[in-house]
Amino acid sequence: MSGNPEGPSPTAVAAPGSASAPLTERHERAAVYADYRAAFNAAQIAMALVDHEGRVVSANDALGTLLGTEPAALHEQSAAELVDLTGDPRTWHAYREVLQGRSARFRCTRRLKHPDGRSLWTEVTVTPVPDRPRALVSVADVSERRELQARLRHLQMHDPVTRLPNRTLFFERLSTALETSSYEPGGTGRIGLCYLDLDGFKAVNDTLGHRVGDRLLAAVAARLTECADSDGYTRSGGHLVARLGGDEFAILVEDSMGREQLAELARSVLVALQQPFDLVGQRLSVSASIGVVERAADGTTATGLMQDADTTLYWAKADGKARWTFFDPERNAYRMTRQALSSTLRPAVERGEFALEYQPLVGMVDGAVRGVEALVRWNHPQFGTLAPNRFIGIAEEDGSIVQLGRWILRSACRQARQWQIDHPNATPLFVSVNVAVRQVWDSDLVADVAEILAETGLAPHLLQLELTESAVMGSAGRPLQALQALSDMGVRIAIDDFGTGYSNLAYLSRLPVSVLKLDGSFVRGFRYDDGTHPNPADETIVEAMVELAHRLGLTVTAECVETAGQAERLRRIGCDTGQGWLYSRAVGPERIDGMIGISPQPV
Repeated sequence: MSGNPEGPSPTAVAAPGSASAPLTERHERAAVYADYRAAFNAAQIAMALVDHEGRVVSANDALGTLLGTEPAALHEQSAAELVDLTGDPRTWHAYREVLQGRSARFRCTRRLKHPDGRSLWTEVTVTPVPDRPRALVSVADVSERRELQARLRHLQMHDPVTRLPNRTLFFERLSTALETSSYEPGGTGRIGLCYLDLDGFKAVNDTLGHRVGDRLLAAVAARLTECADSDGYTRSGGHLVARLGGDEFAILVEDSMGREQLAELARSVLVALQQPFDLVGQRLSVSASIGVVERAADGTTATGLMQDADTTLYWAKADGKARWTFFDPERNAYRMTRQALSSTLRPAVERGEFALEYQPLVGMVDGAVRGVEALVRWNHPQFGTLAPNRFIGIAEEDGSIVQLGRWILRSACRQARQWQIDHPNATPLFVSVNVAVRQVWDSDLVADVAEILAETGLAPHLLQLELTESAVMGSAGRPLQALQALSDMGVRIAIDDFGTGYSNLAYLSRLPVSVLKLDGSFVRGFRYDDGTHPNPADETIVEAMVELAHRLGLTVTAECVETAGQAERLRRIGCDTGQGWLYSRAVGPERIDGMIGISPQPV
């Protein structure tokens, strides 16, 4: 038996002057109503007319077929329960708004159970009937459309080479995991990630072709999936293995059990990938570098997690490849600080954030201050006062050492000349300035020195330029020509940290060098005042180097002199000058003023 849609009852409204009009109109309206009823019953889309409470007034055959019952049996039943509109509070509220006439339309997608046991995806639409306390509920089967969409989504979200989830699906899953992990019942509230790429994969593509490269990627994906499946399962199934692009892969571990779980997973991946791959006549061996991150999901963002994973992967490669490395907050903080310093170093010179301090170079025989070494400090607005070892290496890498070095040289020469003017009766102090080898390559150091000496009025012999042993030894071409030109100008050239680098003594005789500065590690090995003998051989080495230097016509400065016993032994050996905390730390120029012309007391 088919249900009938409710419609208005015919009424007899006679046209004026016509006795037959009421009967004709009733017949016409009855015919139209019958047509509506036939269309309602014959419609392929399942429909039901419901009252303002949501009870079924009438249902068509298609709805009965969809629900596996006779349409008449649906009378007075709750349409919301029949098509599952009650489980979701938002859906239920929107449905009630239409029934009460406060909303013009409502549509949602619901998954229903077909009488034959299969699931159906349906699109439920609720529309109010004009001028009646009724609403029309229609239920369209969209299973085929959903299946097509699912296939298209799978193609869109998966890598065609490895058949793994791609970058888009990975980030979708990661974002969902971070949103739910912190409060999902039964979860650990933690998340882990192994981010890896293959070492030397580009060489495979370049030498064997992309076809072999793709086969290798597919084989790697299979081994990664096996490792992930062997590790364990979570609420959402196994760990997600994804190809993020190129030779980069990721294994997402939801509900992580801690660092040890991630470490074990990373170890198993390395072992699995180190086994040779047999690819249609090609036997290949590869390795991987893995960055590992594990932390609480709460407060973690997808972007932040991936940035840390990428940084850690870079560490693994920098540390030698074929290894896994855990994310280290302290190492990352150092990296971030280094980046912050690098980005602000050049403007800092223009803003005047650098200052010079000076450490005395003292005559070993009479204790008089002969000169000073200029040491730069960065008064950073965020990190405070920074010593040279915090930023000079960065300046050499990015080339800003040329600009900074020029400022240091000019400021030191100007100060040395000012001391000379302020103490006309004292022996003038020479000033020693450290020079990076990049300053020789990237600028005209000879022209810079000549210009600054002329500008400040400082005599060339009162300027000493220090270069490290590794920078000077083996110099040829432009660096050697620059050193020779500076020496010819009268500027003194000193080799800093002598004894720790190449120590090419034959080459030393051909360099325009006038001073050797012995590395502090030798002085620390001297006999201390408490009678200990850390390394007696150091005394013999220093004695031999001092004698050799003097035979070559060079003077010798000992660095890191900290005790009176060290100073006395260096004096007997024949060192010309000493530098270290025994005499003074690096101080401001006003403190040097008080040392000129007198023998400073040890501190």
